[in-house]
Amino acid sequence: MNAEDLKTKTEDELVKLLLDTRKNQFNLRFQRSGGTLENTSEIRKVRRNIARIKTFLTQKQNGEAADGAKKSATKKPAAKKAAKTKAAAA
Repeated sequence: MNAEDLKTKTEDELVKLLLDTRKNQFNLRFQRSGGTLENTSEIRKVRRNIARIKTFLTQKQNGEAADGAKKSATKKPAAKKAAKTKAAAA
């Protein structure tokens, strides 16, 4: 699964894809425990695809919040307080 493919999908499509991928993961785990899984690296790929889908889904859901965060990040940072030293405290 490419990130480019996920960028073009809507939230509903991502949710459906996430459900299908989790079902696939469930089936792979059963195959592994039964000893019929031939390609064990497939489990790792599916797990990473789930994380990728969840990342894009979160980005789509928080799209407006992310735009607001970018605007507030351009403000000046607050001045840092001077650290107290042992000599100054005594």
